Amino acid sequence: MIYPAFHTLDDLFTQLATQGHSLYGGEAVSQLEHALQSALAAEQAGASDALITAALLHDVGHIVTGQRDDDITNGLDDHHEAVAVQVLGTLFDDEVLMPIALHVAAKRYLCATRRDYLTSLSNASRQSLVLQGGPMSASEVQRFACRPHANAAIALRHYDDIAKTPALPTPPLQHYQAIAANVLKALS
Repeated sequence: MIYPAFHTLDDLFTQLATQGHSLYGGEAVSQLEHALQSALAAEQAGASDALITAALLHDVGHIVTGQRDDDITNGLDDHHEAVAVQVLGTLFDDEVLMPIALHVAAKRYLCATRRDYLTSLSNASRQSLVLQGGPMSASEVQRFACRPHANAAIALRHYDDIAKTPALPTPPLQHYQAIAANVLKALS
């Protein structure tokens, strides 16, 4: 399915603010809380503005597709990482888009390469892993590790994993809109 791209940062952030209040795929936080917590984790880690923005927007595909809280339980994979890249491509370059595109693959990679990673995932994240192809094979691990943005995607994955704490205080969405404005694609 083709989704319309965002053409302004204001349109994107309005959608986040108005549509991000549904629960985040079986977790105890909303889509918006998860986004803000992911961005906060990236910011606290000293990540670049591009990676902070990617952390904030990595799951925007769930919002665009209208993911419901029970979709994962019902076996539905909305391919949110691809949808996010599709709708964000007019606004951002690869420094933002590629970690988003690869964050699901990074989960599969980490499950294949780190023994304790799978057990550290939330129940909902383990359920979605099955829909997303499970842990990578050895050849997939080798190909992923060679990708130019693999390390950024792995970092994003870690921010994603810890961003599920109910009522965690975060800066407001406007704080991250200002950061995202720093990494907008140069429009000609």
